[in-house]
Amino acid sequence: MAVLNKTTRLSVTQQDLGRVKADLLVVGLFQSAPKIPKNLLNLNQISGNLIQNLLNLRDFQGKLHENSLLYPQKPSFPRLMLIGLGEEKSLQLNHLRQTAALAVRAAEKLAAPRVALALHAPLGESGWGGQWERVGQAIAEGAIVGRYDYQEFLSPPKDRKRVVEGMEVLLIDRRSGVASKLAAGVRVGRVLGEAQNRARAIDNRPGNEINPAELGRQAQRLARRYGLRCRVYDERRLAQMGMNALLAVGSGSAAKPRLIELEYRGRRGRGGRGRRPDVVLVGKAITFDSGGISIKPSQNMETMKYDKSGGCDVLGVLTGLAELRLPLDVAGLIPAAENLPSGTSYRPGDIVRTYGGKTVEIQNTDAEGRLILCDALAYAAAKRPGAIVDLATLTGACAVALGEHHAGLFGNREDLRKELEEAAARSGEAVWAMPSGSEYLEQMKSKMADLKNTGGREGGACTAAAFLQEFVGQAAWAHLDIAAVADSDKEKPYRGVGATGFGVRLILEWLRARRKRAQGE
Repeated sequence: MAVLNKTTRLSVTQQDLGRVKADLLVVGLFQSAPKIPKNLLNLNQISGNLIQNLLNLRDFQGKLHENSLLYPQKPSFPRLMLIGLGEEKSLQLNHLRQTAALAVRAAEKLAAPRVALALHAPLGESGWGGQWERVGQAIAEGAIVGRYDYQEFLSPPKDRKRVVEGMEVLLIDRRSGVASKLAAGVRVGRVLGEAQNRARAIDNRPGNEINPAELGRQAQRLARRYGLRCRVYDERRLAQMGMNALLAVGSGSAAKPRLIELEYRGRRGRGGRGRRPDVVLVGKAITFDSGGISIKPSQNMETMKYDKSGGCDVLGVLTGLAELRLPLDVAGLIPAAENLPSGTSYRPGDIVRTYGGKTVEIQNTDAEGRLILCDALAYAAAKRPGAIVDLATLTGACAVALGEHHAGLFGNREDLRKELEEAAARSGEAVWAMPSGSEYLEQMKSKMADLKNTGGREGGACTAAAFLQEFVGQAAWAHLDIAAVADSDKEKPYRGVGATGFGVRLILEWLRARRKRAQGE
């Protein structure tokens, strides 16, 4: 087992680029810039005109993610990397986030423990419309999230000298006003990035390491660490509560289901126990999904450990909230089960009475996510919150429709969907609004029960969302189908393989904006 303990320290330094002391200095440049920006002329001179020579040769054109490594005869920064930001008119905050991730991943390969970032240098005086805090936040998020690689079960590398366990990342700007605003953004970005990585660290663990009971223990440990309230309901308590859909899904496994309930109480002096939460977050956590009796094909079944991504996201969000200390009351519900075939498994044709009282005919035991969610959503609705949002790797149909580029966004309130779309744009975690109305619910009606758990291939993501909506009552509700974006086997310059933690920063951004709206800011 790997013994590495990677840490990343972030800070902002008010300093001229030419005087930076670092193992690697990284500077951003726009595409096809005819000249070096004025604020980089001194750096070019100090580096021996290397930047201008490179541009003159057209060996570097500044395309997004393009990078070139230079070796100036300057002992204070022996390596200088240029990273392309793409066309200036097309620049997005997510480009800064991705290039920061690319920079720290490059530093890792170079075994450079001290990295100075000036990715924002070509933005000039106005910055991102003068929003330097957002710039600092995006760069910090990229540096934290980009450096993450899952290595729990890898043997330690033989050449430990090439391993950077502790990395120091400096954001450099000579202007005191800009530096202070960058620093404010970095403080927030660090929290959001680390929250996302916490979700990834649990999500990446395999089924023999994480089952429903162990996920409950992980939640309890995190709750103690971050000052959250946590209760874990075992199978006996779930039976008493009437969580029969959750129990059915987990009935085939020796590792019995759990319902994990977390509470973050950020509002002070406004009543105590029993007050209505501002938001309830619900995260699907199938710790391993074989499909049950309706068993999946064996190809790629190892990726079904990621069917707990929604639940891991909820853990990441609640711990991030505790660090941000937002004045909101937020509950997190994580229904957790392992979906395996056995002599005790639930069967196609079974009819289950859910927590909300509705009956569901089981037609496919691999449509299990909506079953554990329907119990949790009805339980959430009973709390009468201001809003309910669930995150779930729910349908392959959503992956077919949107690919790995967007999560599907469904909901019963236009204003809530709009808020989440805006938060998605800020976080760089893209969503796409999808339909789910009464016409889709027709496909989910059963002749034997109130509902059935599958509506066929046509509009599969939409019918699944229509099914879930039946359990939220009158509450404002949104559903994020993250099936295609929760994990990836494709390494990118700014991201490793495995769990992505998609949704953690999106939800935290939404909650931050919700707090501002509540306070009239």
